[in-house]
Amino acid sequence: GLVLELASGTGQHAVHFARALPGLRFQPTDGDAAALASIAAWAAAEPSPGLLAPLRLDVHEAPWSVRQADAVLCINMIHIAPWTATDALFRGAAAILSPGAPLVLYGPFRFGGAFLAESNAVFDASLRGRDPRFGVRDLDEVTAVAAAAGFARERVVAMPVNNHTVVFRRADLGAVPS
Repeated sequence: GLVLELASGTGQHAVHFARALPGLRFQPTDGDAAALASIAAWAAAEPSPGLLAPLRLDVHEAPWSVRQADAVLCINMIHIAPWTATDALFRGAAAILSPGAPLVLYGPFRFGGAFLAESNAVFDASLRGRDPRFGVRDLDEVTAVAAAAGFARERVVAMPVNNHTVVFRRADLGAVPS
């Protein structure tokens, strides 16, 4: 299957996953030209048959340049982007994923409005100091946006350094909510 990675940044995650999961194809994307150059450099340094050439993709621009995927992976994006990017992420993914397909987020989250660690509160303040539209997102609010786009939260897994992996599943083939 094809895994669409959004906001691939440097490209290190796509390179790692393509090598670790050779039965899958990984499509790294980013909206930033410097990030796309970094992804290409990582891919050249550590080639893998399952790693596709990076594509420009900004979640806010619809329709996306990738029209179909079997899974969507988004690592460390929603807290360093405006809240509108979270909504655009789920709406765009709803348009390209089949029922039952996963959308996987990774990063720091608040739970029920609270930080699970003081380090995440400090990180949140740092992000908001850089740009008031940024910040560690509350998982209940993210889940509400996901549900509005036709996704159900399936699993939350605690990860190192107070991060979490959150798996959502595309619920149906119905029209993407407006």
